[in-house]
Order: sequence, then structure tokens, then C-alpha cells
Amino acid sequence: MEDTFSNLETYGYIGLFLYSLGGGFVALLGAGVLSFLGKMDLTTSITVAFIANMLGDVLLVYLARYQKSMMMESFKKHRRKLALAHILMKKYGSWIILIQKFVYGIKTLIPIAIGLTKYDFKKFIILNVGSSAIWALAVGFGSFYSGEVLVKIAGELGQKPWIAIIILVVFAGSLWFYLEKATKKKMKDKIKK
Repeated sequence: MEDTFSNLETYGYIGLFLYSLGGGFVALLGAGVLSFLGKMDLTTSITVAFIANMLGDVLLVYLARYQKSMMMESFKKHRRKLALAHILMKKYGSWIILIQKFVYGIKTLIPIAIGLTKYDFKKFIILNVGSSAIWALAVGFGSFYSGEVLVKIAGELGQKPWIAIIILVVFAGSLWFYLEKATKKKMKDKIKK
């Protein structure tokens, strides 16, 4: 156990950075709890997650904007989900840049959809910096101050691991069902118009 905490202190920030490039919610949640336990530094964790999350979204927008053929080839099977991302952009405007930080399932789609449109790149960068900061502060401090409760939940799940599997299956199934239903409905509505 001592080796695990030693490795987290050594490599935890690198893992947090790499994971936060593509989202980072779970990693920052874990870093907040580990900071509560005194195994990581909260300020460093929030800063690392903020920088990585911001860079990850900027990279996705950049690739979608300047490497469209490569991105479209990669997302050929996800065109309906990209169409949903465009609809969400129209519905929520610039707020979607903040919203997508907290909603699993659209985290990577929104920046790609922004990159495929004529959305101002400089405006996106400014809004993304603010959104990444709000996300990192909210999740980092939220997990730190909820550390005691989260440690108790982790202890319960450690004794009954089947509960975690059920939660994961229900969450993943609900997300898949929502995205399938939302994209089909939106596409049917679009065809009717």
C-alpha cells in the first residue's frame, strides 16, 4: 500500500495530465480525494487538470478545423452524434463550451463540432480557458471537500464490488440509450424540415 501512495505522489500528476487531455473528471475527482487524504497537493492537481483539459479541447478544435478529412474519417460512424453536437451548439450558444466540460458523452464531440464550423477560434480559446478553470475548480474543490464521504463510498464499494459494476452498467447504458435516442429523433426532425 505504501508503494501505491509513493507511485501516486511520483506519477499521479503525469497520469492526471494525460487523462485530463481527454476529459479528466474521474482523475481530478480521485486527485481531490487523494489531496483530502494528504497524498497529493490540491492546488497542483487543479492546475495540472486545468492546463491539460484546456489544451485537449484546443487540440480537438485545431485538428477538426485544419485536419478535417482526417477527423471526418475517424468519426465516420459518429456523424449523428456530431449532428447532435451542432444542434446543442445552436440551442445553447457559447454556453455549450462550459456545459460540455461537465457532461460525459459530449466532452469530445463539442470541440470537434466547433472545429468543423466557422466559430471564431480566438473566441473559443478565451471561453475554453474560463470554462476549464471553472471545471477544474468545481471538481477539484468539490471532491476535496467531499473527500470523507467519497472515501466511505469507496470503502463500501471495495467490500461489495458488484455494486460498482451495476452502477457502471446502468450509467453506460443510460448514456448510450440517450445518445441513440437523441440523435435519431433529431435526425428525423431535421429530415421533416
